[in-house]
Amino acid sequence: MTEEKKKIKEGFLGQKMIVLTPNIRKSIKNNPLINSFYLTAIGYYPHALGHDRERKTGSAEFILLYCIDGEGTVELDDKVYVLRANTFFIIPKNVPHRYFSSLKNPWSIYWMHFSGVNSRMIYERSLVEGQHEVHSIPFEQDRIDIFNQIYTMLEESFGTKEMEIMNFRLLYLVTSLIYYKEINPSVYNKDAVSSSIIFMKDHLDKKLTVNQLADQQKISLSHYLRIFKQKTGISPIAYYNQLKIQHSCQYLYFTDKSIKEICSVLGIDDQYYFSRLFSKLIGTSPSEYRKKHKK
Repeated sequence: MTEEKKKIKEGFLGQKMIVLTPNIRKSIKNNPLINSFYLTAIGYYPHALGHDRERKTGSAEFILLYCIDGEGTVELDDKVYVLRANTFFIIPKNVPHRYFSSLKNPWSIYWMHFSGVNSRMIYERSLVEGQHEVHSIPFEQDRIDIFNQIYTMLEESFGTKEMEIMNFRLLYLVTSLIYYKEINPSVYNKDAVSSSIIFMKDHLDKKLTVNQLADQQKISLSHYLRIFKQKTGISPIAYYNQLKIQHSCQYLYFTDKSIKEICSVLGIDDQYYFSRLFSKLIGTSPSEYRKKHKK
């Protein structure tokens, strides 16, 4: 991690820090199991009064800062981002930046540097409409436990299997932060699209039109269509039908209902249309699905 530095204060009571040596990184890069996303450095700075680091040419790796207490600031692309307790931020590689702890309320942060061919894609998943954002997430002890597992493993061994396990855990830890909203939709389901999807799930027995769905959210049809496609990648009706087909799999697996009966409880009049849609989405006919999966 060769980089230009401004103010650097290290040495906080209770701090943890490990930087992987070039030979360890080389062995990871040569391991196809983990070379797509891997750790290069990791640390924990508690109550880091005076912590101030600037890289005028950026870092060779992506940097994740996870604040669990206090407050600090990240300066990036002429913008200022404030991190408080239970927030995280990912700094892109090769971009000038500075981050520093508050003097009045110093932050406690877990941090890690990561690299690999998939690292940019994972970093980009933290962006919101292509823009950087400080992400708020509820505190979970499991997240801290995983960090401690990674750190302890690095303290004890740099063996091949240990490096594989460590980086598997790293990927889980980073993605659990980035995808928290998707993993825990009930915590964040407050936008119109999420609300609409909940409404769809509660009315799988109906034959809702796209106009009815837009009206239910009290937004214009054009706006509804645009934001729904933007968030899910497909149209509202296609999503609604997908939910119906997914639900039909449960009927096929757990009940003896006929295709006609299943269509009835899903608000579908034409069982031939249902069969065609099922085959298109699942890759097999309803009868074949039942034959293959039902015990």
